[in-house]
Amino acid sequence: MLPIMSGGPPVKKLYETGVAHPAVFSSAILPALIKLLEPEHRRVLDPFAGVGRVHELPGMVEWEMRTWGVELEPEWARLHPGTQVGNALDLPFDEGWFDAVVTSPTYGNRLADHHNARDGSLRRSYTHDLGRKLSEDNSGVLHWGPQYREFHERAWRETARVLRAGGRLLLNISDHIRRGRRQNVASWHTQTLLEMGFALVDAARVVTPRLRAGANGQSRVSAELLLAFDLPPGAPQVSF
Repeated sequence: MLPIMSGGPPVKKLYETGVAHPAVFSSAILPALIKLLEPEHRRVLDPFAGVGRVHELPGMVEWEMRTWGVELEPEWARLHPGTQVGNALDLPFDEGWFDAVVTSPTYGNRLADHHNARDGSLRRSYTHDLGRKLSEDNSGVLHWGPQYREFHERAWRETARVLRAGGRLLLNISDHIRRGRRQNVASWHTQTLLEMGFALVDAARVVTPRLRAGANGQSRVSAELLLAFDLPPGAPQVSF
């Protein structure tokens, strides 16, 4: 058994940096992710790294693991030295470099709002927490719809490019409620990845606190999903 490896310096607490983020990996999600990883998953990427909680994973496993993070917004990227500023649609890595990709894309929910509340109340969103307009190619402004789906099709093709044959994609995703109706975000991601040649090998339902602010605070899907996909050897090459 290899020694437990450190994931590097801990992620800075957001109140110590003055930079907030509305959708970090929750404390319930991290141990659930570990259960879907195996010792062969040594080089791990998060292409939507946010504040960098993916870098906590090496300290939670009993094998040698190294993590990389790519984050578009510099304020969030600088919260961990293992994260670099970059674009999930154009990753700075060679084909087949990673054993696993562990990530949580945006959900297309109200965290994509970027206008001020009419009543002046506090609004949580990617734009509001960062405190400025998001960078181009940031899906944090995309509500569920055609633009959201087009963006993530491109992102998953780029993910498949840097993932080795036999590698694993762990996706933390959730549906949401819009105007009283459930938006089937998770099933769309699943079907899209299957059509790209991925195989769904495992799934877990994790109950998390969720944000309960706002007029529709109680209209929330109670659990998030963890979906494990493998890119089988011999799967069709995925490219733009």
